[in-house]
Amino acid sequence: MNVANLDLNLLVSLDALLQQRSVTRAARQLGLSQPALSASLGRLRRHFDDELLARVGNEYRLTPLAVQLQLQARLALEGVQRVFSAQPGFDPGTSSREFTLLLSDYAVTVLGDTLCALLTEVAPHARLRLAPHSPELVARADQALLASDLMLLPRGFVDDLPHQDLYTDEWVLVVSTDNTEIDDAVTVEQLRELPWVVVYHGQTASTPAARALRVQGIEPRVQVVTESFLTVPTLVAGSPRISLLQRRLAALLPRDTGVRTLPCPVDVGGLVEAMYWHPVYDRDPEHAFLRRLTVQAARQATASLD
Repeated sequence: MNVANLDLNLLVSLDALLQQRSVTRAARQLGLSQPALSASLGRLRRHFDDELLARVGNEYRLTPLAVQLQLQARLALEGVQRVFSAQPGFDPGTSSREFTLLLSDYAVTVLGDTLCALLTEVAPHARLRLAPHSPELVARADQALLASDLMLLPRGFVDDLPHQDLYTDEWVLVVSTDNTEIDDAVTVEQLRELPWVVVYHGQTASTPAARALRVQGIEPRVQVVTESFLTVPTLVAGSPRISLLQRRLAALLPRDTGVRTLPCPVDVGGLVEAMYWHPVYDRDPEHAFLRRLTVQAARQATASLD
């Protein structure tokens, strides 16, 4: 396919249509008339030989191909925007660059405010976008990092991409303060019998701690699955459920959360939080600036928690 013959405006339309799943809402988002966007949808349908948006009753649903294209279109559009926003020089003091980090709410809680403060100090006109990653994005990290600057997650999930370690952490058990079944320690048998709250639980998604439990023959009795570490205390408090949480995050919880922490009776190892990026940005001065700033933020934030 000759890319020179493609209209990049169609990529903008495709992204809006797949995100909004409505010609009317997508047209409103782009500031276009509905007939204009309908014409773009027609061109896209001819190009892909697929309906993309199929009417079912009073609504449109994505076709299987459209579902496949949804993330790819968003990443491609963000990549194009990064290309055309590049500048020949970089001065942090005057830069209005938007830096995008893909990370969990755990990482945001530990170092987000410190990173924001450092960026505001040296690059007051720059903007920081903190976006959640997902198992799907982690699986396509090489693609996701073409459209984003950094991905922060524990070592062991991404291979063959440049990275730098930021800090280490440990796992602690979280139990309800009124859990009468547990005294000053949790037994291995209780790990097997008590209900669990787990984060990112699936065939292709889990935490390093969950992996370590399975290696030792302990399969948690999962009762609740969440994709937010910050929701774990609420889901444990006032219940017999237990969970594993990062020690640094647990230390930042308010005192009235209704949970307490205990050591895990088996060794689930620690975690090494690292930042990953695409090799095309190795020598990019703006990107190198962000990496240095993130390392500095991690050092300052974790020093205050040690």
